[in-house]
Amino acid sequence: MAPSADSGAAAKAAARSVQLSVNVDHVATLRQARRADYPDPVDAARIAESAGASGITVHLREDRRHIQDHDLAALAEAVRGKLNLEIAGTVAMLEIAERHRPGQVTLVPERPDEITTEGGLDLVRHSRRVQRAANTLAESGIAVSIFLDPEEAQVDCAVQMENIAGIEINTDHYTRAERPEGELEEIRRAAARAAEAGISVYAGHGLTTTNVGAVAAVPQIEELNIGHSIVSRAVLVGFEAAVKEMLEAIRRAS
Repeated sequence: MAPSADSGAAAKAAARSVQLSVNVDHVATLRQARRADYPDPVDAARIAESAGASGITVHLREDRRHIQDHDLAALAEAVRGKLNLEIAGTVAMLEIAERHRPGQVTLVPERPDEITTEGGLDLVRHSRRVQRAANTLAESGIAVSIFLDPEEAQVDCAVQMENIAGIEINTDHYTRAERPEGELEEIRRAAARAAEAGISVYAGHGLTTTNVGAVAAVPQIEELNIGHSIVSRAVLVGFEAAVKEMLEAIRRAS
């Protein structure tokens, strides 16, 4: 009998381990809904790491709609693995990053009226500005990643820049497509191109336990950044269980 696709994915999983960085933004969203002091995203971060997450991701937005400055300060002290800070590349945000020195900064686009990040950074149009931000962070010893759509021109621009340690591939279109194979192929090509140039490859946005498998199976992807689906599931089953469910989904398919 010929080996199944599932058995092939299991063999890949045995050979490598895709990491999970848990985004705790929406723990703070729940807190901010009542302007209370709970639930605490730092508590969620500790639980996530104890459950097996390799690190924690937070997006400090300019409007402070969820994560606050004091959260970032506390997380910088509490997180044992990699703290990945998502920010817009503004002077004020770069100064905050330099002050707290997270393990990684991921530069993302940001619009005040968006519900969530709507797409990747447009490096083709804004490469000079992004390069200046990357240089500033690198001078402070902070690894720099860029949130990108899986488009050839964007990835090619990223690999030609200096002080870029990684890219995070935006998986939003894949997660919303009725027939996702085309979107998945774009993710595969982007991951291969970046890895070939020596850049670390991450991915995230809209991933759930039901759709994460195909992305986790892309051999160049090292880490997945996932938040909303984990926090949503945690409301029903608890944070530890929700993290473990996602880790198991990744392990089954990566």
